[in-house]
Amino acid sequence: MSERSVSRQKRGKRWYTLVAPEQFDRKELGETMADEPEKVMGRTIETTLGELTGDQSANNTKLTFKVTDVGSDAAYTEFVKHELTRDYLRSLVRRGASKIAVNRTVLTTDDYRVKLQPVAITTKKADRSQEQAIRRIMIDKVEAAAKDNTFEQLVDSIVEGRLSSAIYGDAKTIYPLRRVEVMKLALEARPEEVAAEEEAAVDVDEEDVAVDEDAA
Repeated sequence: MSERSVSRQKRGKRWYTLVAPEQFDRKELGETMADEPEKVMGRTIETTLGELTGDQSANNTKLTFKVTDVGSDAAYTEFVKHELTRDYLRSLVRRGASKIAVNRTVLTTDDYRVKLQPVAITTKKADRSQEQAIRRIMIDKVEAAAKDNTFEQLVDSIVEGRLSSAIYGDAKTIYPLRRVEVMKLALEARPEEVAAEEEAAVDVDEEDVAVDEDAA
């Protein structure tokens, strides 16, 4: 390729500033380059909570955002994932302690489907019945948080540590705990996607009923 062609190609591209949602104060997340706005849609960017807040102690929390709208020189994102680093999780577990994890998919009050993975670390080895009781508390707290909050409120409760604290407060009565964290929160489906899935499921059920009636 000639130098002139390369120059034209570079001139055809432009930089777009990646912007966090209002929930994260519209902070700048970085930049991305594309020759057409449409090519920016759907791109993701990963940062840390520490980089967004200026609190270096929060660098063990990774946040992922996805571009959902593009302006003349800015790309606007939505929050899609919160995840703790593996190194941080490994540092929490001590020899002889129990690591109790839960994987739960829930629906928020505004119909966002979200996967949550809280984890509780005990000070020493808990027995099976104690682990089951703590796991039950974790499930109940996660389901209650989704039932009572919008997606944005649920994300806030996790980023700010409120859900972890609520689990810790109840679970420590079962067995002494060293730490409770939400290992991961991931957006699985937005309201319109959930609605489409439900509509498709209803259509399938109706077809099954019709087949049964014909068979009868």
